[in-house]
Parts: sequence; structure tokens; C-alpha cells
Amino acid sequence: MKVLQECLLVLHFVGLAALLGGFLTQMSAQAKRIVPAMLHGAVTMLVTGVALYVVDKNGLHHEPPAAKMAVKLGVLVVISALVWTQRTKEEIHKGVYFAIGGLTLANIIIAVFWH
Repeated sequence: MKVLQECLLVLHFVGLAALLGGFLTQMSAQAKRIVPAMLHGAVTMLVTGVALYVVDKNGLHHEPPAAKMAVKLGVLVVISALVWTQRTKEEIHKGVYFAIGGLTLANIIIAVFWH
């Protein structure tokens, strides 16, 4: 089961890389838009994050703080909703674009610094 947890963590990081990478590729573009990597990254993070929580909760490693997980889930749901609702638009508002990037960075900060 430890291998399952580590595989889920790797996939969670791959999702993070896709989401953040997709955001960064649009940084220099005049017309900001949602690229498929952002959508796939958000979904991957959501699925693997919930799976990691379930695996951790069942005592394989440690039980993560419920408040931390609730905040991270909430932030990721907002990111996913923004990405999903804006995915078909040719150009999205810069505020929405930077909200996605800022919330992604906030989720990373929460993961690293909240013990």
C-alpha cells in the first residue's frame, strides 16, 4: 500500500506540473486562455488528492490535518471550477487567469507550510 501512496503522490505532482505549466505557458500570450494541460492538471490533482487523503486516513502513513485538507480541497475546487467554466473561451479575463495561477500557488504554499 505504501507503493500506492507514493504513486498517487507522483501523479498528484504531475497534475500540479500540468496545471502550473499550462498557466506559465500563457504568461507571455496577449490573449490568455485555458490550455488542455490546465484542465487535465486540475482534474488529476483533484482525483489524486482525494485518493491520497483516503489512503492517508486509513493509516498507511499519517493522518493529515482535516482543516488543511478541507482548505486545500476548497481551493482546488475553485481552481477546477474556474478552469472548467473558462475552458471553451478563446480569451479569458486576465483577472480569472491570474486567480487560477494565484490559487495554484496558494495551494502549494498551504501544502508546504501548514503542518
